[in-house]
Amino acid sequence: MENKKEMRTWLDDLNLDHPLVIAGPCSAETEEQVLKIAHELKDTDVSYFRAGIWKPRTRPGMFEGVGALGLKWLQKVKEETGMKICTEVANAAHVKLALEHDVDLLWIGARSTVSPFIMQEIADALEGTDKPVLIKNPVNPDLALWLGGIERIYASGVKNIGAIHRGFSTYEKSKYRNTPEWQLAIEFQNKFPDIPLINDPSHITGKRDMIFEVSQEALDLNFDGLMIETHHDPENAWSDAAQQVTPASLVQIMKDLKIRKETNAEEDYTNTLNKLRAQIDVVDNQIIELLGKRMKAADGIGELKKSKNVAVLQSKRWNEILGKMVLEGEQHGLSEEFVLKMFKAIHQESINHQEKIING
Repeated sequence: MENKKEMRTWLDDLNLDHPLVIAGPCSAETEEQVLKIAHELKDTDVSYFRAGIWKPRTRPGMFEGVGALGLKWLQKVKEETGMKICTEVANAAHVKLALEHDVDLLWIGARSTVSPFIMQEIADALEGTDKPVLIKNPVNPDLALWLGGIERIYASGVKNIGAIHRGFSTYEKSKYRNTPEWQLAIEFQNKFPDIPLINDPSHITGKRDMIFEVSQEALDLNFDGLMIETHHDPENAWSDAAQQVTPASLVQIMKDLKIRKETNAEEDYTNTLNKLRAQIDVVDNQIIELLGKRMKAADGIGELKKSKNVAVLQSKRWNEILGKMVLEGEQHGLSEEFVLKMFKAIHQESINHQEKIING
């Protein structure tokens, strides 16, 4: 699959003067609920009304969606508000029903993207459709798996495609429900700059009070749009209550978001930007040089441990380093999450160096 300008035609044809907004409840609960939310979102920046019809849940016994009945409610949304409608599909049967009910856009969830078998089944069912199809990143941070899923859909003749960045599951403690791993999304953009990339701050944060922050960061990184879960009574939603916002809150979020220009032709801007980038290049080279020196010290420790038959991992020392570096990082404006992630990577490289020496 090669990057092509035509990949974003479906989005460009909307002629929007703002980022694409996909909004609506996590789950369609009742016809009344769906229509109430839709009418409150009518005449806002929302282009596509979303609602989960089939809900893949982590554990059995949880609300798994109303099923095909909800598709009729979505049809009413389109009839009464004029908004386009969309929902998630997870197998060939879902695709067939969604297309029969003239759903305007379909997306494939993270739990489906993780399986090439499921993706191929969905791709076969979608073969040749002109409906836009958006593919969420898999639950684990694997760019190849994400791109592989997109390629399967594209190979089936679906040319109107897009991607949804919803963050990645992790066992580590984080302020996010799913860590964004922005660098992976940036790498995606570098490989396929013309595939529309939509951010899902609802699933990244898991908390409604963080939606604005993550949405702004996504727009600062030139994302094409946002998918935000919206409910008229989020506290009593049947699924993912904590991450849904009210229609009024969504409208305010869209008003407050700043849309950055991709570039600026002014000479002062260009000169200042080039100077700052040059500074970053110098510091980056210094960082690599310092890390090289650190690993040489780790090699020395490895030689010493080998001579004294001492184990590589020293947990007490490691915890002391982490605690010290988190405090040091705070003084330099670095978040705890970043410092922990960085030093865990450095520590792992040090262990690799020492193990190579001890076992060599």
